[in-house]
Amino acid sequence: MDYREFYHNGFCISTEKARLDIKAIHEFLSTQAYWCLNIPFSRVEMAVNHSLNFGLYSEAQQIGYARVISDFSSVAYLGDVYVLPYFRGQGLSKWLMQTIMAYPELQCMRRWILSTADAHGLYKQFGWEPVAYPERWMELYNSEVYRGSL
Repeated sequence: MDYREFYHNGFCISTEKARLDIKAIHEFLSTQAYWCLNIPFSRVEMAVNHSLNFGLYSEAQQIGYARVISDFSSVAYLGDVYVLPYFRGQGLSKWLMQTIMAYPELQCMRRWILSTADAHGLYKQFGWEPVAYPERWMELYNSEVYRGSL
């Protein structure tokens, strides 16, 4: 899949994998992201390699990130969405979400899924709702998987 770039108010969103600063992504995820604290670098690198990535940049600095795991036919999982604290409050997370939701290869998905503890308001703006039939969903969840693995 060819990469694409989008520009807005001096910022750039790029899907070019080679442009990603995987060390910066790992630094944020492993130290600041409640959903994957202590995640090993090798796990972040593997996730990047197997996802459609959206890097958010201010000039050459990567300031945000999101990734989508998908079969590009029926289901997409949105994860690891963040904007660095210094750059928050400028509408960048909304622009990142607009870009992802409008991305051509992700149109016509039957189902999008994500997990969030604190960003419901952001996702609701894009039509996301709580799971319609929670009794149909199951999961295997290991909250300790990254504990002590750095």
